[in-house]
Amino acid sequence: MKDFFPSVPVVRYEGPKSGNPFSFRYYNPEENIGGKSMREHLRFAVSYWHTLCGEGTDMFGSGTADKSFGGTAPMEVARNKALACFEILDKLSIDYFCFHDRDIAPEGETLSETNARLDEIVPFIQDLMKKGNKKLLWGTANCFSNPRYMHGAGTACNPEVFAFAAAQIKKALEITVKLGGEGYVFWGGREGYETLLNTDMELELDNLARLLRLAVDYGRSIGFKGFYYIEPKPKEPTKHQYDFDVASVLAFLRRYGLEKDFKMNVEANHATLAQHSFQHELRMARINGAFGSIDANQGDMLLGWDTDQFPTNVYETTLCMLEVLKAGGFTHGGLNFDAKARRGSFTHEDIFHAYIAGMDAFALGLRFAVRIIEDGRLDEFVEKRYSGYKNGIGADIISGKATMADLEAYALNKGDVLDCLESGRQEYLENLINNLMFEL
Repeated sequence: MKDFFPSVPVVRYEGPKSGNPFSFRYYNPEENIGGKSMREHLRFAVSYWHTLCGEGTDMFGSGTADKSFGGTAPMEVARNKALACFEILDKLSIDYFCFHDRDIAPEGETLSETNARLDEIVPFIQDLMKKGNKKLLWGTANCFSNPRYMHGAGTACNPEVFAFAAAQIKKALEITVKLGGEGYVFWGGREGYETLLNTDMELELDNLARLLRLAVDYGRSIGFKGFYYIEPKPKEPTKHQYDFDVASVLAFLRRYGLEKDFKMNVEANHATLAQHSFQHELRMARINGAFGSIDANQGDMLLGWDTDQFPTNVYETTLCMLEVLKAGGFTHGGLNFDAKARRGSFTHEDIFHAYIAGMDAFALGLRFAVRIIEDGRLDEFVEKRYSGYKNGIGADIISGKATMADLEAYALNKGDVLDCLESGRQEYLENLINNLMFEL
């Protein structure tokens, strides 16, 4: 087998004091923490599109990184990318990968030619998976890059485009099943609008629901037993996307009776684009029974677009893992690094430095989240803050026993309630988190 990264050794855990840049300081895959190994807790995955396909192109310049991996003909490049992917998985001790259909094989002149290319590469990937004992976290279809999707896919104003998208998703579901994918993701890359002046919003939303229902039913009919996910994002590439945030997606799913079929694939950078925190979106998914998987990255707070940076903010990874643990941990989902090395970080070695940074950041986040839960003071504070709902008028409110007349009578008898209020002690709690994270 070709060695595409000869300068990079197998990356191993060497502890916090290691000076080896190709080592983990905090991620120790087999270490038991909170009842499971770190490997089981975190379920890391490589993102095929950024890692194997992203060349550093932006709106102002062409690519800076060569991701042909020595190939020349289209399918030779595709095979080399697959080989490079599994070398990365092996050297980083990562068990999972994710892809769009157009990542693993290039689009042909016709749909038939494109499908034939997928049929050629899938057995090749299957063999690599078997040899390396690797798994597919989830698959998806790229229904946004080709010009045919300029007006959307499921929300397109042309039924011909809707039909093409359905055919593409059908094939993507089939290859996801063949590769044993644990999930299937829908990201509405162009399912939105630039202006309402030319948009029939009601029809577009109805059609999007129709496409999702068709896909869900077809997937189940061919034996897909994993989770279906929707990945919220408020904007980019359209001005307003219908999957704006977790709350918007939940409302959409409930309107069309799809809520039992889908979980959320929450991305950190998409949360901040929606003017939410990453923790907010995870909490919203968790309390609604819709937590599923995570696209692990971070944005730049000084930039207003989706920068897809590798996650290094340990506060964010800690609060993320706090939500994951309280959701009961991952089942079919995991932490997919939907992140790319910066445009100026163009060498193959930079891929590994980026993944090591992200994996160590989440390993620290896991360690700190377990410490916060085991300490108990944060949960105890929150429970005490709402303890008034456990008895008296609070218990009557929760049980539904209290009527409006009861509440009015209580308020009239009680008088002003200012003397009932207690401090929220935000600064105390923030300092508590600091102390637990950085105790020496």
